[in-house]
Amino acid sequence: MKILYAIQGTGNGHLSRAMDIIPALQQYGEVTTLLSGIQVDLKLPYKVDYRLEGLSFIFGKKGGIDMYNTLKKSNIKQLNKDIKSMPVENYDLVINDFEPVSAWACYLKKIPCIGLSHQYAVIAKGSPKPKKFNPIGKWVLQNYAPVSSGYGFHFKQFNKDIFTPVIRQQVRQAEIKNKEHYTVYLPAYSDKLLIKKLRTFKDIEWHVFSKHSKTFYSEKNVYVFPIQNESFIKSMARSAGVLCGAGFETPAEALHMQKKLMVVPMKGQYEQQCNAAALKELGIPVIKNLKTKHLSEIEHWLNHKQKTMVFYPDITNQIISQLITEQTTTRVYELPLLSSGAGALASLLGI
Repeated sequence: MKILYAIQGTGNGHLSRAMDIIPALQQYGEVTTLLSGIQVDLKLPYKVDYRLEGLSFIFGKKGGIDMYNTLKKSNIKQLNKDIKSMPVENYDLVINDFEPVSAWACYLKKIPCIGLSHQYAVIAKGSPKPKKFNPIGKWVLQNYAPVSSGYGFHFKQFNKDIFTPVIRQQVRQAEIKNKEHYTVYLPAYSDKLLIKKLRTFKDIEWHVFSKHSKTFYSEKNVYVFPIQNESFIKSMARSAGVLCGAGFETPAEALHMQKKLMVVPMKGQYEQQCNAAALKELGIPVIKNLKTKHLSEIEHWLNHKQKTMVFYPDITNQIISQLITEQTTTRVYELPLLSSGAGALASLLGI
């Protein structure tokens, strides 16, 4: 069987998950990998057959998306070309982790596209949603990479097609200790801002992993590291706690390691607002941003224990087995459930 596995390259969570999913898929056939996006720091330990620009959101430095650079670096002409030339019809199965090129290529050619992503779980019925509705954010999640059917990952199993997180083997095998430092991963904030805020907690040693620096440096009690997979896992495994965005993989890995966790959702990012709502249900503290008025909440978190206990079993092979069995016995094309206004996006992409 020929399988196309398409991975989103905004952030590092999709690639982290792919490290375990690819070998599971290889048990069932020849796997071709597609990676699109320009905001990824990790290196996949497998051959990438298609490396495309895709459609990436650029992290800002004040807690949100940098829309100016997102639009500036979007090459719609190349995206259109990649969508029309992607030979999705040559594969027996197309599996998509929130990747737009293969998703829209399948839509264009009426080929089944199977979602296998956290985003699929976020918009699913029964998954926690924030109190403040964000129609634009929901629209983006539904239409950015449309799929005909799918499976999702979330912090809890909210319905039968949602599974607990894929925790990569590097994390499962990490030696867990408590060296009393705190690991920080907040890519939507500048190093300068993070250092200014974190230095106020003078008795805490902070390990900040930065998208904005290629070299290590320190300022008093704040140590800034470039993002590197092994050093990040080691820091997190040996930390007293983790302060990070309300993405999916990093909070899930911190929970799996039984670490204290606090999250800061990205401004205007609906997926992270949904994640924050789910984490609140687990008792994880969430703060709106890093403004001075919220520093007392960080101090409270630092000074108190956290009793959130989760167990994420290693079920990646079972998930892939279920997907392969279900999707190879019923190959009926289902039109993706696009939202109102998705036709405008299709026109923009030239479809």
